[in-house]
Amino acid sequence: QVQLVESGGGLVQTGGSLRLSCALSGRTDRSYAVGWFHQAPGKEREFVAAISWGGGTTNYADSVKGRFTISRDNAKNTVYLQMNSLKPEDTAVYYCAASLYGSGRYQVNYDYWGQGTQVTVSS
Repeated sequence: QVQLVESGGGLVQTGGSLRLSCALSGRTDRSYAVGWFHQAPGKEREFVAAISWGGGTTNYADSVKGRFTISRDNAKNTVYLQMNSLKPEDTAVYYCAASLYGSGRYQVNYDYWGQGTQVTVSS
């Protein structure tokens, strides 16, 4: 199994930036892809971005393309989500998750989840 812990959330103004981190522990020797998802109040959890184990393949939701960048440092067992030009509609709890089935956008393919970190963007 692998455990995931998110950090880096907080309150930021519209147009600001945040960098989220997802620290992996446990069976990090396995080739996990990692995805970021978010859930706004009263809405379903949605895909944001994902990255393959080697980092060569990334996948983004249309709503964040050009604003968010996902990356990873396997030596540190950490995946990052750099979020720029933040908008109020980006306000949500952000979760990272690990998958052995590739860097896709479908939640069913992700077996392990973190507890989430709150991102609030004020207008």
